[in-house]
Amino acid sequence: MKKLFFAAAFALVGLTAFAQDEAQADATEVVVAQDDYTEIAASELPEAVTAAVAKNYPTATINKAYINEAKQYKLEVSLEDGTTGTLFADAEGNWIDQ
Repeated sequence: MKKLFFAAAFALVGLTAFAQDEAQADATEVVVAQDDYTEIAASELPEAVTAAVAKNYPTATINKAYINEAKQYKLEVSLEDGTTGTLFADAEGNWIDQ
């Protein structure tokens, strides 16, 4: 009876570990698929995007800029107080929630 109990416990632990590995592998694939941005120079940003940053974040500096195939922009910015963040905008300067 003891052996049957231990065998069942080991099987349960083994299957649980396998299920977690599968879930982690799937999550990694999704993150890679969503990050299809190509780095560009900040000077290549549309005027509407730079104007939106200046209006909504007057103390922000654009450190890096990226574009994807849908003409959406990913901006890595830093503020005067040292905080950093990432903003997403379309070509018209509208903010996109990511």
